[in-house]
Amino acid sequence: MLVLTRRVNEAIIIDNRIKVTIVGIEDDKVRIGIDAPPEVPIVRQELLAAVADENKAAAQTPAVALDNLSLKVTQGKQR
Repeated sequence: MLVLTRRVNEAIIIDNRIKVTIVGIEDDKVRIGIDAPPEVPIVRQELLAAVADENKAAAQTPAVALDNLSLKVTQGKQR
């Protein structure tokens, strides 16, 4: 990992197309601004971890529960 020291309003450039600017620092939080092309996904790490956990839980859902879901959908159409 590359570690850099920056001050407020200073920036770094990644790959000549992504600009990360330190917008503010308060207590133990750093606010950053990111200018990147729209095709570059920017996601907070904790959201990626939450999605991975949800996907793992969904993959472990027993087939019986999925069968019940299909039955409920069928019953819902008949009403």
